[in-house]
Order: sequence, then structure tokens, then C-alpha cells
Amino acid sequence: MALFPFILVQKGNPSKILVNHERIHLRQQIELGIVFFYLWYLINYGVNRLKGMTHNQAYHQIIFEREAYREDENLGYLTKRKWLAFLQY
Repeated sequence: MALFPFILVQKGNPSKILVNHERIHLRQQIELGIVFFYLWYLINYGVNRLKGMTHNQAYHQIIFEREAYREDENLGYLTKRKWLAFLQY
């Protein structure tokens, strides 16, 4: 879990992909501010649930998660990522 400026993990030695995924979330939080990031995150999740999605589906369709999952294996993504890139997802 990313909670600016920290990445919180359950076990030591997380994979580079997991760290990159969470670093993408940190960048999103910088762009929106922590409060607005989590507010948008929760609203997006809630709307997805109201559309009839399961918890897992609603989570994976959150705009911030779509960007992070799509780009988490691209370890150089953050060096070329454009400001507010999550909006394209």
C-alpha cells in the first residue's frame, strides 16, 4: 500500500514490480494530494460497486489501479510518465 511518502508491505524484500506499482500510486498522490486521491479512489470504487461489479472487479477498474497494473512491469515508466497520466485510463 502506498501512503505518501511510504510504501507499506507485509513481507520484507518486495518484488520490483510491486514497488513500481506502489511508486505509481505515490506519483498519483503527489499530483492530486493525498486527500483528493483517496476520495476519488473511494468514490470510483463505490460507483463501480453500484454498477454491479464484485469487490475484485470494482477494485481493478479504479482508474488509479488500471494505470498501476498496466505499467507496473515497465520499470522505466515513471521516468517518462506524463503529468496526470491516469486520466487516460
